[in-house]
Amino acid sequence: MKDLLRQKRLRHALILLFTLIIFAVPFLVTNNYYLSVLVIIGIHTIVVVGLCLLMGYAGQISLGHAAFYGLGAYTSGILTSTYNVSPWLAMLAGAVGTGIIAYLIGIPIFRLKEHYLALATLGLGLIIHVVLMEEVELTGGPSGLSKGIPYLSIGSLVFNNDFKYYFLVWILALLAVILANNVVHSRIGRALRSIHGSEFAAQSLGVDTGRHKLQVFALSAIYASVAGSLYAHYITFISPSPFGLMTSVQFVVMAVVGGLASIWGPILGVSVITVMAEGLKEFMPLLIPQAGGEYEIVVYGIILVVIMIFMPDGLTATLVKAYESWRYRKERPNETS
Repeated sequence: MKDLLRQKRLRHALILLFTLIIFAVPFLVTNNYYLSVLVIIGIHTIVVVGLCLLMGYAGQISLGHAAFYGLGAYTSGILTSTYNVSPWLAMLAGAVGTGIIAYLIGIPIFRLKEHYLALATLGLGLIIHVVLMEEVELTGGPSGLSKGIPYLSIGSLVFNNDFKYYFLVWILALLAVILANNVVHSRIGRALRSIHGSEFAAQSLGVDTGRHKLQVFALSAIYASVAGSLYAHYITFISPSPFGLMTSVQFVVMAVVGGLASIWGPILGVSVITVMAEGLKEFMPLLIPQAGGEYEIVVYGIILVVIMIFMPDGLTATLVKAYESWRYRKERPNETS
């Protein structure tokens, strides 16, 4: 009992310390480029938290989450730039609309299992990406939406620079993590873990597996949609290119690296992959001058293979196990003496 209380207090202390670090960072980082990278990390964290709920806890594969990310971005962009809707209402409309679309599409998709399910979500992502490319009158096509997407604001406070937007994004990211944590530790979370363990066993115990899978799929799509809206109002320009297959693969890699069965893991996974991606953009042309963007998929594949072989539970679980092993070795001599 004492160990459980100590672990709980330690967990709360670490969460508090992490939160304080998050909000102290913008006062220490004065370079706008680094601050913009941290904003993107916060936006992608929201997507990957939802993806971890779907893949890590419910055990359902998705290779098309960039589609929901794009739906949120384009819904906010179109409603605000074309119809002068309030950005916050546009974000809400995007989240609700994306959640409904995910729920309806999930009805036929979740009749499939394993790699068939992965292929179905991959196809969904490709279809939505093609629609964004071809519906020129609505989405702007390959040229995108470049005019009229406003910044988010609260009263007279306009989030029109990296410093202000950092706080907005990370407050929403922490709220997303807290909500996901509550879901995981609720009755629904226990049902999702049972589905991950064995869907047939969960059904035999009376768990409505179909309904729970649809609900978590819709919730993860809403997470991605909110992140997409934040991206649209941060960049104030959107085109189909950031919402393609490569982005979906990147989200999966971020989730795996951080740890699929961890709510706080996405922050670590997104940070590592984003920093690595920025480094690749900087140094890969120097190492291989003729290489284009196609090398990224190779690098992500190598990362996935290495993580699955040496750290199958992700960086977060690996670091936690290393800390617990160190603490055990430290306390053991005291117990024997």
